[in-house]
Amino acid sequence: MSERGHRQLKVWQMAIDLAMQIQKLTLSFPREELYGLTSQMRRAAVSIPSNIAEGYGRGGKDYARFVSIAYGSLLELETQLELARCFEYVDAATHTAVSSTCSEVGRLLNGLRSSLKLPPNPAS
Repeated sequence: MSERGHRQLKVWQMAIDLAMQIQKLTLSFPREELYGLTSQMRRAAVSIPSNIAEGYGRGGKDYARFVSIAYGSLLELETQLELARCFEYVDAATHTAVSSTCSEVGRLLNGLRSSLKLPPNPAS
């Protein structure tokens, strides 16, 4: 492990950016969603870089398991983002921009999975 650890991973850096995008995005959601969709989206977004970091710190098979958990959180977030669009909490341009970041994080997570010799996700 390098001196900078998980912080040097592009996937972790992009996942941090995604979490910040989601935080800003959900600030405009209706107040009645604070403990619903807003909370769920924020938790899923925070879970992605958190699991990458934790897995990196543990190493070995745990690393692979935590990368898989991060990918699952990404899929949750993508679903919640789609629901937010359906509920008209997110405009089309914002949805496209955030979805693009999600796709890139997913691509990088799958690359990390491959480097850890995990089978690809069936949805990939």
